[in-house]
Amino acid sequence: MNASISRAEAILRTACGDRVKSDFPLAALTSFRIGGPAALYLEPESEFDLAAAGEAALAGGIQVVVLGKGSNVLVSDEGFPGLVLRLGRGFRWAARDGERLTAGGAMPLPALAGVALRHALSGIEFGIAIPASVGGAIRMNAGAHGREMADVLDRVHVYRLEKGGSETLAADEVGFAYRRTSLPADAVVTGGAVRLVAADALAIREGMDEARDWRRRTQPVAEPNCGSVFTNPPGDHAARLIEAAGGKGVRVGGAAVSSKHANFIVAEPGASAADVAGLIRRIQTLVERSTGVHLEPEVKLIGAFDDARR
Repeated sequence: MNASISRAEAILRTACGDRVKSDFPLAALTSFRIGGPAALYLEPESEFDLAAAGEAALAGGIQVVVLGKGSNVLVSDEGFPGLVLRLGRGFRWAARDGERLTAGGAMPLPALAGVALRHALSGIEFGIAIPASVGGAIRMNAGAHGREMADVLDRVHVYRLEKGGSETLAADEVGFAYRRTSLPADAVVTGGAVRLVAADALAIREGMDEARDWRRRTQPVAEPNCGSVFTNPPGDHAARLIEAAGGKGVRVGGAAVSSKHANFIVAEPGASAADVAGLIRRIQTLVERSTGVHLEPEVKLIGAFDDARR
């Protein structure tokens, strides 16, 4: 262990004790189920823990990555040589105030959609089929079926690791764009509030059932994958471009373009993160040569990858 990691670990252990893990395997925390370990790992339960994480990272000069449900990431086979945070149970909660729901960053988005259903509140039905945490969904402006978090978000709560301290931002301060926001890199999304509308519970349930059924029919939900690999170019769909370029079924090692949906990569037994990254590059090359369109990855790469576009 290098001196920077040792320095950061000492600060973290003083504050958080044996909840701090070193050389912690990350594969099981990602939907790809592949990748190496984190040099340091912590599940913060409070802002006190986040303050310690920020202090440790600054003192050690190490990088920090925040994991949500792990559905939009690819971890390098060598792992991540810094600190990985994954919000713990202290950030998994939800509360209702009229037609507004507030939730912690660790709350699964499908679970929040379920809370909305129980209170007959409509607007976040699309979240039932998105395997993300509330924090991850806000930061990535997750969406499906023509709706996205920007459509319903009212407030977002963040903790700034470098500055120290929490902030509450209005939705128009988040800088929402297609599958991204302009939130600062050191901002950990600790919670958010969504504004919904009262509606018929049966109609809400039917909408959720349709979303679930659509996902089962069109996506390889039974195989390890990260969700959509590429963002859709303006006015087009990445899946259509990949199919048109002959990319469906293309493979690198144990990674293959799904036969069910061309914008999904599935990891077969024995697949490595390097296989997936290599396939991402191959698909980009195929599509660019065939159509002139450069596909931008939606999946976030964690750790070191040879020649990989981040």
